[in-house]
Amino acid sequence: MGIAALVACISQMREVGVKLNMSMWDRLIRILITVVIVILLIADVLKGMLGVVLGIIAIVFLATSVIGFCPLYVIFGFSTKKKIP
Repeated sequence: MGIAALVACISQMREVGVKLNMSMWDRLIRILITVVIVILLIADVLKGMLGVVLGIIAIVFLATSVIGFCPLYVIFGFSTKKKIP
């Protein structure tokens, strides 16, 4: 997925009315966790099934961080983004 496709996806989500539910800190922490997992995968510290599972989690963390929306937060009625009155 290219940058242009990602921007188009985010714009389309906003047009439909999807509200962002992740704060900047939440997004930053997820990106840092993703970076650590990727470094451990590249260094071959994480192997086998654990490496695969954490790799998938890293991809999900990165995607939700870039978009600013976490579907699980909606399911549990949770948001880390401050509501502006």
